[in-house]
Amino acid sequence: MGIRERQERDREAVRRAILDAARELFVAEGYQNVSIRKIAERIEYSPAAIYSYFSSKDDIFYALAEEGFRLLGGPQEAGPGSRLQGLPPLERIRAIFWRFYEFSCQHPQYFALMFVDRSVPRISREFERFRFARAIKQSILDEIQGCIESGDLPANLEPAAAMRALGAGLLGVAVTRVSDRLAPGEDPDKMASNILDLTLAGLKAGISLQPITTGACPLDDTVAAEETPVTVEEHR
Repeated sequence: MGIRERQERDREAVRRAILDAARELFVAEGYQNVSIRKIAERIEYSPAAIYSYFSSKDDIFYALAEEGFRLLGGPQEAGPGSRLQGLPPLERIRAIFWRFYEFSCQHPQYFALMFVDRSVPRISREFERFRFARAIKQSILDEIQGCIESGDLPANLEPAAAMRALGAGLLGVAVTRVSDRLAPGEDPDKMASNILDLTLAGLKAGISLQPITTGACPLDDTVAAEETPVTVEEHR
């Protein structure tokens, strides 16, 4: 390994250490209560050293949010051999939203930071950086629209309202699980599955949904839970 390669490897290792320490501190103490100095102390570096990797605490959050959304993924990955390939339209919708719940189980710190902490900055400040996240939301709306066009969902259904309904229910279960608010013996996986089945059955049966204003959404405008989050779509 050459000198340049070793330097790049060492620099990436330090960057990783900064992000891991920041993620843990943000979740444990709340974003607004963590300073660059506190992150530096956690990894035994100077604050000046942190600034050579990230321009601000917000920049660290944006890097973590970007990682989180990429870990979450989305229906845009529906190529050959993907988890969505060959599924009926409504099952595709179910799989997309179930992935959001899975994300909260597999990456609880990212989930808490992205969808629970109200003090994190808006990703709309980094419009280009999170273009891919907005594409996730649009792809979900397209999947719902596809179910409407195939006749699996009513023709008068508003895709954005359906997305919110599906997301909000799962978000509630995920937050209950992550915040350890389950009663003894309660199974969050079954709760999440029930929510999905119940909501999809209601939508398919033609239950009337009130039109909504799509407002801020983590995949779109913000990752903070400033409004009632909703899911994958928003995944928030």
